[in-house]
Amino acid sequence: QVQLVQSGGGLVQDGGSLRLSCAASGLKVSKYVMGWFRQPPGKEREFVAAIAWSGGSIQYSDSVKGRFTISRDNAKNTVYLQMNSLKPEDTAVYYCTAGRTYNYQYAASYGYWGQGTQVTVSS
Repeated sequence: QVQLVQSGGGLVQDGGSLRLSCAASGLKVSKYVMGWFRQPPGKEREFVAAIAWSGGSIQYSDSVKGRFTISRDNAKNTVYLQMNSLKPEDTAVYYCTAGRTYNYQYAASYGYWGQGTQVTVSS
């Protein structure tokens, strides 16, 4: 049984930093595309970042490029999202996801999802 268990998140001030973690069981993060999506209040879920299987590429949405960093620790079977220079518009529920896809930016192409973590950035 595949599980993606998220941790981190919370309330931070404008310009602050947070790190989200996504610990996987039942699959190896090195063999999957691991992604992060977010859903702002009242909006659709949107792509944030993805890292392909071992040795693969990394992609970011334009809105987070240069501020967020996705990484993977194969030994811990965990994926991270380091979020710096946070802005109020980054406020959302963040989801970790895993899939075998080349369509990194499309939520429907992923098969497994974490439980979601609230990130709130105050101005």
